[in-house]
Amino acid sequence: MMNACRQNNQLLRRNLLFGLGLFFSGCLLLTACHSGKKDNRQVFYYNETTGIATLDPAFAKNQSIMWAIHQLYNTLVEVDSNLNIVPSLAKSWDVNADRTLYTFHLRNDVFFHDDAAFAGGKGRKMVAADVVYSFNRIIDPATASSGAWVFNGRIADKGFVAIDDTTMQIKLQRPFHPIMGILSMQYCSIVPHEVVEKYGKDFRRHPCGTGPFQFKVWQEGEALVMTKNPRYWERDEAGKQIPYLDAIQVSFFDNKATEFLQFRQNQLHFVNDIDPSFKDEILTKAGELREQWKGKIILQKHSYLATEYFGILVDENNPLVKNSPLRIKAVRQAINYAINRKQLMMYLRNSIGTPAEAGFVPEGLPSRNTELVKGYPYNPAKALELLRTAGFADTKKMPVIKLLTIPIYADIASFAAKQLEEVGINVQVEVVQKSLLLEQTAKSEALFFRGSWIADYPDAENYMAMFYSKNPAPPNYTRYKNPAFDVLYEKALEETNDSLRYILYRQMDQMVINDAPVVPVWYDMAIHLVSPNVENMHTNALNLLELRKVSIK
Repeated sequence: MMNACRQNNQLLRRNLLFGLGLFFSGCLLLTACHSGKKDNRQVFYYNETTGIATLDPAFAKNQSIMWAIHQLYNTLVEVDSNLNIVPSLAKSWDVNADRTLYTFHLRNDVFFHDDAAFAGGKGRKMVAADVVYSFNRIIDPATASSGAWVFNGRIADKGFVAIDDTTMQIKLQRPFHPIMGILSMQYCSIVPHEVVEKYGKDFRRHPCGTGPFQFKVWQEGEALVMTKNPRYWERDEAGKQIPYLDAIQVSFFDNKATEFLQFRQNQLHFVNDIDPSFKDEILTKAGELREQWKGKIILQKHSYLATEYFGILVDENNPLVKNSPLRIKAVRQAINYAINRKQLMMYLRNSIGTPAEAGFVPEGLPSRNTELVKGYPYNPAKALELLRTAGFADTKKMPVIKLLTIPIYADIASFAAKQLEEVGINVQVEVVQKSLLLEQTAKSEALFFRGSWIADYPDAENYMAMFYSKNPAPPNYTRYKNPAFDVLYEKALEETNDSLRYILYRQMDQMVINDAPVVPVWYDMAIHLVSPNVENMHTNALNLLELRKVSIK
C-alpha cells in the first residue's frame, strides 16, 4: 500500500512539472534520485506541512512564508549566524549623532529577476527608489500588510527618501536601536513596482525579487519550484558565484509522519523539528540521536529565539480577573515555583530546549538575560508558602482555574496542571484550535493561556515590548501595566550605549518575572534532521532557512 501511495505522489508531482520549460528535466525535479544530484545539477527538497499562503513579502508573517521569501528576495541588511547585522543590498550605512537619520549606500550590481512586467521581459537594476517604494508599500493601508507594525510610531513623516540611485535615507521620529534588526525582516524585502502593479493582488503568485533563487512554478498544495538566479550578485569567500544549488523544490505533505517517511526514503533533504509521535524513536531523553540513526542522519540543534510560556491576564478592570485568584501576585508566583520544568523538558520534549528558570528573554541574545535574571526553579514548598501568604492555606477553597491550550501542546498543559494540583491549585485544561486561542487572547478573553513568542529581530526589546502598557494585544496579551517598567522601556529605546541598554533590558525582565504575568516554561531550540549528503547547511537563532551556500555531494 505504501509503495502505491508513493508512486501516486510521484506521478502527481511529475505531471505537475512536465512541460514547464524548465532548463533541466522535470523528472529530475520530481525524483530526488536518493541524492538530489543528476548530471551535476543539484536540487534541494524540503517539505512544508503548514503550506505556504503567499509569496508576497508584505505578508511574510510565519515561518513557512519567510523561508520561501528568503530564497526569492533580499533585504537592505541581514542577520548572520552569530546574530550580527551585516550588509546585504546596502553595502554600508551611516548614522547621525542623535541616531535618527540612517543613510544607506546601496550596491549597484543588483538586478531583479526577469519578468514580463519589465521592458523586454529582462529584470532591471535595483535602485534606491525601489527601497523607498517597498517600505512605503508596507505602511500603505491599501496594502493591508501584516507587517505594517514594524514601522508604526517609529518612522518620521515622509521618512523614506531616495537621494540618488545608490543612496537612500530613513528618518526616525526618535532613536530606536532595533531598527536595523527590523530592516533584516522578510517584510522589508525589496520589490519592483512594475511587477507589483502588473499583477496587483495576484503578486502573491508572481514574486519577483533580487534573491539567490527565482520563482518558477507554484501549484498550491502540491509543489513550489524555485530555480537558481543566474545573475545573482553575491559571491563566496573564494569569489565563486552563489548559490551552488540549481533549484529548490518544496512539497506540501500536511502530515509530519508522511514527511518523516519521505525523509527516510531520501525524498527530502531535511526535516525541521520532530513530531512528538516519533521523537522517542529518534532521540534519547537527553536529546541525542539514538545509536541506530547515527551515520544515517545529521542532527542539528541550535538555540532558537523563542520562549514558550503560559500567560496570565492581569488587567484588574477585566471581569475575568476581578473574580480570579490569579489577580494575586503571590498565586502567580506559586504557579511558577510549582512546575518542574527540567522534568517536563526531559520527558515530554526529549531535552529539545532549555528549562526557562531565568527571565522571559530566551538564550542567544547579547544582553545575557538567561545568565543574569533570576527566575523560578522548581520549589513546591515555596509555592505552598506563597499560597498561604495569599490567603489560601486551605487550597480547597480556591476556585478551579481554566488553562487554554492548542492540541499540539495539550500534553504540556496537562503535565503542568498535574503539578499544580500537587500543591493544591486545581487547573482544568481546555484544548481549543489555534485560531480561537489567538482571537481570545487578542480580545483579553483568555485568563490563563498557552503562548509562544518568537523573535522578529535579534534584540531583547522585541520581548520587552510584550509588557509595555501602551502596546495593545498583540503583543501585550497579558495586559501587563507597570509605570516603572514603562519608564525603563522608553529609556532603553533612546539608549545608544549597548551595555547600558542591556542593563535596562535585564531590569525590565526581572520586573516582569517578579510580577509574574507569565510562566516561562522553556526557551526553544531549532532542531533539524539533515541528510548526510547535504553540505554547508547551518542554523541560526532565528531558524531562517539558509540555502545560498548549501551543496549536495
